[in-house]
Formats: sequence, structure tokens, C-alpha cells
Amino acid sequence: MKSKRWWLFGVCLAVAILFVCNIGFKQIYSLPDGFMATVEEIENANQSGMFGSFVSASMQRSDQTVSTDKPGEGTVIFKLFGIIPIRKVNVICSGEEEVYVGGTPIGISISSTGAIVINEKMVETEEGYKQTQKSEKLKEGDLLTAVNGVAISSLQQLSEVVEDSDSQNFDITYVRKNKECHATIKGEIDKNTGKYKLGLWVRDDVSGIGTLTYVNKQTNAFAALGHAITDNDNDVDVAGGSVYNCKLLGIDKGEKNNPGQLRCMFLQSDEVKGEIYKNTKYGVYGRIDNLEGLVDPNLTLKLGGRLSVKPGKAYIVSSVSGIREEYEIEIIKASYQAKANDKSLVFRVKDRRLLELTGGIVQGMSGSPIVQNGKLIGAVTHVFMADPTKGYGVYSDWMVENEI
Repeated sequence: MKSKRWWLFGVCLAVAILFVCNIGFKQIYSLPDGFMATVEEIENANQSGMFGSFVSASMQRSDQTVSTDKPGEGTVIFKLFGIIPIRKVNVICSGEEEVYVGGTPIGISISSTGAIVINEKMVETEEGYKQTQKSEKLKEGDLLTAVNGVAISSLQQLSEVVEDSDSQNFDITYVRKNKECHATIKGEIDKNTGKYKLGLWVRDDVSGIGTLTYVNKQTNAFAALGHAITDNDNDVDVAGGSVYNCKLLGIDKGEKNNPGQLRCMFLQSDEVKGEIYKNTKYGVYGRIDNLEGLVDPNLTLKLGGRLSVKPGKAYIVSSVSGIREEYEIEIIKASYQAKANDKSLVFRVKDRRLLELTGGIVQGMSGSPIVQNGKLIGAVTHVFMADPTKGYGVYSDWMVENEI
């Protein structure tokens, strides 16, 4: 009798384990509020058993519309046996909205909020050249954000605050590696102006090269780069910025421990193509006013959320050859992410043409669109230093959230 009870217990335990293993708890509970999805993606996930054999998902629009071809907001409800609700998640309903596909290098110029330290310098005083006394040595890339409690938004404001001071002592607030720090500087009076100087070379702009990811077909809002523009490990706060066409001059191929780069040129005297409003961990955002030379008006795709991403064949779009082309990659891993991250997926370059041109992923290709099953699902963000044929990408979910 006792053996029968143990046998029954074993059967029940096996059934329970089988039941639990057939519920995709990791997939369900890793989905954050605000992820992007379409009705089609939810249906495909149910058919493929993504959430387990006993769980189904359904989408409800918040705006009560019956249309599935318009963007908006909604809720995805996960139900056990199609009856018992186990989780509810708010989503962005991406509908059938299309975007212009990028893949072209662009010139980026950003005016920072604050003043970026370049180096220390001597001040010419009545007694000769002097170095100002500082409680902490300021380094290249440090971002000055306040002086004597007054927030600094430009070089002009920095000069006004310092030169109008009645005190020789300045309390400096600065940012280093995205952490707020403080220092005191004993200013010196400049012989030529009679005003105090901090003894620092500073600037308030950052420029570089990145790749355009997409442009919203309806609003001309754009996303590019896939990661933040930084200056000596500091994320740059945007006070304003511009986008330019840039010319590809050559390519330094990537090698192990040497990521290589696109050698491009742009001039800030050239025509401005658009404005930059945001610099975030997931890319640079703004609006393109003139699309000529940046996108092909005949090349559009639907945006695909994380539910569209599967390990296997995909493509990156790039203009490294001089024309916009698709290059085959293999998605090795698509991560479950409850929080936003710019390393959502891992891929390997398979296309021999791209390997011969660049050696894999090189600097300047960040932002290159990643396409799978006819949808734009993300963008290239980083390269593996030890292997330039491998790289990271960010889900388009995180990029869409930052659109203006």
C-alpha cells in the first residue's frame, strides 16, 4: 500500500514538473511594460508555443479601436488554459506603421549642456603666468555643470559666471564617468581683461560619425547609432545638435583587439539635414528635415518588436560598399530583458562580402539596421573586441520608446 502511495506521489510530481516546464515563465515575466508588439506577433507567439503549451496571450487596444494597422497603446493578457489571467503587460501597439530604412553614415554634431574640459592652461597675470590652485585635478572630458551653485549650459554662461564673481574662490560641480563630483578652484585675474579665470581649456560641442537606423515615414522622427554619444566616458546631455551628410573616405578593417573604423568626413558648413533632440543609452534621436541622400524613399519596412526576433538568419543594412546593401548575419542569442539594455542580442557576420570589406563590425557602423523576416527589429550597437565578426544589437522596442 505504501509503495502505491509513493508511486502516485511520483506520478503527480512528474506531472507537476511537466506542467511547470510547459509554461514559459521566463519569457512571460521578462517582458517589460512598454514593449512593442503587433497582433500578428502575438498570434505567431501563441502558435509557436513561445509562452508554453498551457498559456495563451491576447492583445486589447486601450483606445478601443478595432483597427490593427495603426500605432497606439494596449494591453497583452496572458491566461493559463485560456481562462485564468496570470499577467497583464502594457504594450506599444506598433500596428502596420512603416519606416524608411537607414544604413547610411551620418555626421553628428551636438552642443552639450555644460562645458567639457580639454586641458588645464596657465593664466597670464600681472606677476606672470600662473597655474590656478585646484583641490582636485580636472581631467580631459570632465563636464562642468555648475559654478558657485549656478547651473552652466554653455561656454558663454561659464565665462559670465566666472568673470562677474567678486570672490577668488569657485565651487565647481562636474561630471566624470557619469558621476557628479565637486572641486574648488582659486581663480587668477587675467592681465588683459582684469577678470577671474579658472585656468581651463573648455568646449561645449561634440561631433562624430554614426549610422542612421530609421526615419518615421509619418513624422520624419529618426533614430541612429543605437548607443549614446559619449565624451571620455561621460554621456553628453544635448542642448542642441545637427545631422549632416558625410562622405565615406575609406575603411580600416577590424582585427582582434582592434575594432577598425569607417573613415568619414563631414563639414559643419554643409547643409544641415536635421536636428538632434536626444542622446540616450539607446541612440541619438531627432527629426530629419531633408531626406535626400540619407534614405531611399522606396525602401520601407515595418518595425518588429522583440517577439519578432529569433535566433537564426538575419541581415544588417549598410552603405559601407558605397551603396546601401543587405549583409547576412546569424543571430546567436536574443536575450530576455525585463529592463532596457543596448545589448539585447548577439550576432555573427556571415556575409563574405562584408568580411572582406570591413573584417566584421567596425566603429561607425553602430546604428546599422538589423532586419529579420521582413521587419526592422533592431540596430547594431557594439563589436566584440576579441572577435570583430561578432557584435551586439539593441531591440527596436527600446529605440521606439525614445522617439520624439
